[in-house]
Amino acid sequence: MNLVDANVGEEYIIKDIMTDDEDLKSFLFSLGCYSGEPITVISHLKGGSVVSIKDARYNIDNDLAKAISI
Repeated sequence: MNLVDANVGEEYIIKDIMTDDEDLKSFLFSLGCYSGEPITVISHLKGGSVVSIKDARYNIDNDLAKAISI
């Protein structure tokens, strides 16, 4: 399951980042988005999702959300 399929308001644990793009992995890591870290979907938008990671909120697009396995 990935973030696109996640329920709004529910906390999940990140299992893996499913991409071969090292820049994308580095970017997500800089946000605190890595394996074992809790993540909560605040809302789903037309082109992406608003997520909460480590008391910060980020707007991520659907391609990025699909790469985050929960």
